[in-house]
Amino acid sequence: MLTSHALTKRFGDHTALDALDLDIAAGEVFCLLGANGAGKSTTIKLFLGFLAPTSGRALVEGIDVAADPVGARRRLLYIPEQVALHEALTGRENLRYFATLAGIDDISPSRLEACLTEAGLQSAAFDQRTATYSKGMRQKVGVALAIAKDARVLLLDEPTSGLDPQASAEFHDLVARRRDAGAAVLMATHDLFRARQIADRIGVMRAGRLVLQLDAGDVSAQQLEAAYLQAMTAEGSVAA
Repeated sequence: MLTSHALTKRFGDHTALDALDLDIAAGEVFCLLGANGAGKSTTIKLFLGFLAPTSGRALVEGIDVAADPVGARRRLLYIPEQVALHEALTGRENLRYFATLAGIDDISPSRLEACLTEAGLQSAAFDQRTATYSKGMRQKVGVALAIAKDARVLLLDEPTSGLDPQASAEFHDLVARRRDAGAAVLMATHDLFRARQIADRIGVMRAGRLVLQLDAGDVSAQQLEAAYLQAMTAEGSVAA
């Protein structure tokens, strides 16, 4: 579903991403951990086609992103740290607007309401202007679009940063539902605790390299923290 082969991005003399090999299957959540500047957001931007790779390939459901960025983006949904909505529009109107842009066939009121409800937005908020929305409510509109689009790939870049614990838990529950519906999910995050809860596999990036991979179910929270701290300081690559 989501694959990279020796994916590399350089900016002058700086290597932001160094020969990343990654394969995320349908029905799987892969969480990328790492400090700021480790290469997490660069990875996501390459899969989105927002950046052109220096070398290597990024593929979304077999489509080479560099060769056909529009075709690749049709199959995915991107939820950034801050979901940008038209604040003068309501939640329902924003969903209709973005669903229309995405070329979604069924944008009937009943379908949009069902998507917002499944995403966990309270019905009382459907017709409120999104200028009044909390960050968690904005993220739910993004998830509602993923549901409406039936996106097979989700790219999430620090989506729970700044959310309170309850809102963060609700968002991860929504992500788990999309995974269980068959989506492949790549999520960049700083939250080790939530990563272990939601992920099937976890990768740690340092200085543009994927230096550690492990199965989330094989480690405790304490073991993950210890492995992460070791990966941040150890030389070379570690695989598990």
